[in-house]
Amino acid sequence: MIPTDSDRARWRAALQPAMESRRQQGLMRQRLERRGPCTPSMSVNGHTRISFCSNDYLGLSNHPDVVSAFFDGAREYGVGSGASHMVTGHCRVHDQLEEELAAFTGRERTLLFSTGYMANLGVINALTNAQSVVLQDALNHASLLDGGWLSRARSRRFTHASLPALEQALRDEKESPCLIVTDGVFSMDGDVAPLPGMIELARRYGAGLMVDDAHGMGCLGVGGQGVIASFSEDTLLDQCDVPVLIGTFGKAFGTAGAFVAGDSALIAYLEQFARTYTFTTAMPPALAQATRASLTLITNEPWRRQRLQALISRFRSGMQRLGLPLLPSHTPVQALMLGDVDQAVAASEFLLTRGLHVTAIRPPTVPVGRSRLRITLSAVHTDEQLQQLLDAMAELAHTFSRSLLGQTYVNN
Repeated sequence: MIPTDSDRARWRAALQPAMESRRQQGLMRQRLERRGPCTPSMSVNGHTRISFCSNDYLGLSNHPDVVSAFFDGAREYGVGSGASHMVTGHCRVHDQLEEELAAFTGRERTLLFSTGYMANLGVINALTNAQSVVLQDALNHASLLDGGWLSRARSRRFTHASLPALEQALRDEKESPCLIVTDGVFSMDGDVAPLPGMIELARRYGAGLMVDDAHGMGCLGVGGQGVIASFSEDTLLDQCDVPVLIGTFGKAFGTAGAFVAGDSALIAYLEQFARTYTFTTAMPPALAQATRASLTLITNEPWRRQRLQALISRFRSGMQRLGLPLLPSHTPVQALMLGDVDQAVAASEFLLTRGLHVTAIRPPTVPVGRSRLRITLSAVHTDEQLQQLLDAMAELAHTFSRSLLGQTYVNN
């Protein structure tokens, strides 16, 4: 039967209640058009503003070495890879990047994915079955949550960063194979997962442990290896401690794509059973070449992490003097908690009038009552740009209600 106009109208009408509800709550998202490269000062929707909402934490997305490597890769391999890794899309440069990432993370092997979302969905689905339970931190990224929900396993969330809550869940599910899944750095709060305690619990209860370190890789640790290097200056948490490690390239690396790192048996298994690896076109080889250049800069230029940490410290000290409620974080993600949706949007719009682009984060990205400004810092922000942000925050503190700026949440 051929659908009629009325059939199509009914189908479209079914979409409208959700759209109208989101509109009435002030939660509609809008795309912005950027022109030019991702830099601290950028043109968005025709206006040049200083951005404090990019994930380009080390300032590598427009680095000349990275750009040049991309062009070199395109000249050698062309733009597209042409097929999946298992057909004809896998190139020598993919092998080189995987080998270099394995050495960087202290793992036996790594495997490339087109995006972090695809890595998380593919890995969780490959490692679980109908008898499994996926134990998720309550504030995990949407890709991790979706990975659990779309798998054949049963998903269960535990209180954010709570080792007692995780242990209780492991006790409750002791008859089932469990996979503990957590972000390394939580993308909206900026805090770090309590990995040493999670490792101990995983060992005690015979569970697997998977860590997505999208926002820590490149930024944390003396060598930039992320959360696996952030608990000790001398040693990495190894593949026995964290058997499944996910890293992405769209943040500190400044490119795009992702990888999973682990022992040889894990990677060989994922090559066969991770559907988001097997059944999609391979990462463009030129992008892999650019990412190799990023990895070299991350390894050889520790001043970028040092500069980033100096900016974070200065920003937090300045906000504390202003009495503004930042959540605890020593990472590039700094959250100014406002609670109310309208207040967060108004604060973001106020900063726009001061030449600053800072995104208001609202439900469903964060829980109801936890709207905030998500401020992100980059190693290539200048001292003058940071001071401009702090001066605008001082104005914000005087302009907005003290009941929402400093009393509802504890300052840190």
